[in-house]
Amino acid sequence: MELGFETIGNATLICHDHGPVLVTDPWTDGTAYFGSWTLSHEIPDEQRQSIRDCAYVWLSHGHPDHLSLESLEKLRERTLLVPDHVGHRMRDDLREAGFRVQVLADREWTRLSPRIRVLCIPDVNQDAVLLVEVGGRLIVNLNDSGDRGQGRFVRRVIKEYDETFLLALSGYGDADMMNFFTEDGDRILPYAAAKTPVGQTIARQAELYGVRYFVPFSSMHKYQRADSVWASEYTTTLPDYARGFHSTTCQMLPAFLRHDFTNDSSVSINPRERALTPVDPKQFGDDWSECLDADEVKQLEQYFRAVEHLGTVMDFLRFRVGGREHVIEFNKRRFEKGITFEAPRNSLMTAVKYQVFDDLLIGNFMKTTVHGGFGKGSLYPDFSPYVAKYADNGKARTAAQLRDYFNEYKGRDMLGYLRHQVDAHCVRPLQTQSAELLRTLLPADSNAFRMAKETYWKVRRAIL
Repeated sequence: MELGFETIGNATLICHDHGPVLVTDPWTDGTAYFGSWTLSHEIPDEQRQSIRDCAYVWLSHGHPDHLSLESLEKLRERTLLVPDHVGHRMRDDLREAGFRVQVLADREWTRLSPRIRVLCIPDVNQDAVLLVEVGGRLIVNLNDSGDRGQGRFVRRVIKEYDETFLLALSGYGDADMMNFFTEDGDRILPYAAAKTPVGQTIARQAELYGVRYFVPFSSMHKYQRADSVWASEYTTTLPDYARGFHSTTCQMLPAFLRHDFTNDSSVSINPRERALTPVDPKQFGDDWSECLDADEVKQLEQYFRAVEHLGTVMDFLRFRVGGREHVIEFNKRRFEKGITFEAPRNSLMTAVKYQVFDDLLIGNFMKTTVHGGFGKGSLYPDFSPYVAKYADNGKARTAAQLRDYFNEYKGRDMLGYLRHQVDAHCVRPLQTQSAELLRTLLPADSNAFRMAKETYWKVRRAIL
């Protein structure tokens, strides 16, 4: 292709200028989340070759469906572009592994070819947005990042272009379920079980950003482990993205496409869908009957005690491994608020060793039970971000380190940071509570429900 782009795989964008120049988050081989995830569709040979021919590889964040080391092995001679994340874990780990790494300056354009340049925006959650200008058109690669304060800046850039494409995580939300159970042992139905028409949310998001085209992105996976395949019921299929999509300003394009700017043509890529059978977790090193040894118990406790914030918001963490329980006590006099994780030994200790606890949560095979009203039934905002985002990836574990961490992001964009705080602590909690109430009172396909959703998006647009 002389000039244009392709989308394939999970969150893979390939940009062309007289041939392939840039590929993003190339997950082409192997599995993710301790074998729990695999790609939903095969990667065709033509796109595989284009990926190998790219001079630059951009990586948004450290999740294994975006930063796949098995896939990167085939791209060792390429230049890896990474966001300027506080803590620089991606930069340091990749350089230690022998890759050539270039850190993209925050919100500065970098030219990659005569007609392609990029601008990267890292956020406080260790995710990142990539803006790609290809021959005067703008592609907004939002992947998993959402709007964490940078939305107004992104919308301002979008207004400078006549032809704009938004590529963003969309779907029912199976990756955020975390396999929750009640204290009685009953599985809690996830938010994704409501299966609110995906197209409705996509249309509102596209209109909020003011883009001309939307491409479904960053959610093309399937579950394959026998202990996580239960979540397959809540994954998003290709036809699901269009359900409920109605917009007078934006058009939805296929999830896998080849868009040629030289003749303004868009052609669907139709990769073969993978047919899967459940895989025994033992094939990924997980035997649920294995117990922790004494040294591993110490490592587990050291890992979580290092995250000082946990001791201020909960009384205990309990780990059930191989039928044995191990408790980390933060408050011995008040033993009420806490979390029980039931996990297989190998994945648990691998997550601790390599500091990737988020991989266990997203894999949806570890069982999670919240006690004493901790987090009101959620691991946000006091567990997941502090362990998986700020500590594991941002290297900020102590109160002092966290203060420096937040101040760095605040200093980069004060207004954006404050808007994110309003959104995270006021708008989104209100949205969640209101959505739960509305679902109990109104059918999801009713006019009243749609009007309530429209009101929410108008309020969010006004605030953010």
